[in-house]
Amino acid sequence: MQQKLAIGGRVQLNRFCRQYLQLQLELDYPDEEYLRKDAFQEAIYSTMFDESVIEHPPPARYQLKVLKKLIKKIEQSIQDWEEDGISDNLMNHLSTLLSSPLPSEAASTQQKSYVTYTLSSLLPSFSNFKSPPPTPTSNSSTLVPPTITLLESRNLLSASGTTGLKTWEASLHLSQYLTSQPLIHSRRILELGCGTGFLSILCAKYLHAAHVLCTDGSSDVVSCLPSNFALNHLTDSSQIHGSVFIWGEDGAEERGEMGMGILDADVDVVIAADVTYDAAGIPALVSTFQNLFARNPGVRVLVAATVRNERTFAGFLGTCEGCGLRAEEIEFPVLGAREQEGPFYDDAVEIQICEVKLGGRF
Repeated sequence: MQQKLAIGGRVQLNRFCRQYLQLQLELDYPDEEYLRKDAFQEAIYSTMFDESVIEHPPPARYQLKVLKKLIKKIEQSIQDWEEDGISDNLMNHLSTLLSSPLPSEAASTQQKSYVTYTLSSLLPSFSNFKSPPPTPTSNSSTLVPPTITLLESRNLLSASGTTGLKTWEASLHLSQYLTSQPLIHSRRILELGCGTGFLSILCAKYLHAAHVLCTDGSSDVVSCLPSNFALNHLTDSSQIHGSVFIWGEDGAEERGEMGMGILDADVDVVIAADVTYDAAGIPALVSTFQNLFARNPGVRVLVAATVRNERTFAGFLGTCEGCGLRAEEIEFPVLGAREQEGPFYDDAVEIQICEVKLGGRF
């Protein structure tokens, strides 16, 4: 029975920690039977709040919010205060946060924060923690799924009014698809509308792309890419490169690898997520697809879209068809919230992945 509890506790701790590092608003707090145990509380502290272990912790205001609720739940879980109590480490960290000057709620929404996404569908590797944290049943190092850490401004538009300073649901869903397919390995990748660079980093670091060209139409979004590349130990421009690229243009002014125009670079696979939300930008996006196919008819083009407005998405499909292209839906359903192990994203919204191909109505 104890072994079953230990395994169940570890599963709940992992889920709680991954949601916390991704800065989720709603967390699945572990059950009371685990929360009241000293070893489990120490494991929570070591994996979530010990800044000598956590290299890229969430912002202090978020830590405080989570820790207050956690301690309240621990208090409610304790049946015998002679036998169980609250971890000194957790209480000391709470005291430190309470006594530290914190930005206002309004100011904190304007600041960049570390957000760590767990890639649970990939094979585990050794943890990126500074030192191996204990688990509820062991003090030895453990294998954990790979992660991607980004600096994001989750409630802030870029200076140009774009939404590229946070990672959106369609990117997270497309990442799940890409990790399930042998599509990226040894291929040259072009990402359109890359935003934070999440998908490009995934392709370069974990899916073993030959090269990734990571583009966005916003110069201030692109200026943030090097820091996100560096956070994920991608500093070699021969592996991944960021550049401004305006859809509908040939990219000759913005040079990619080897000094070539972006659309003249050898590209095997094009990926784009959350790029169809603005109807005004769809003609230029589809024009870019046409230019890519004109240079390489065999290029693969994958688009993931959160269908917030069915009319806008239908407009994208219709524009493709009118330009001699067709967008074929790929069946890849969103996992339910309870099934997700990281990355976590809303299962109530419709997200479609489609492959754009030559052969629409001429």
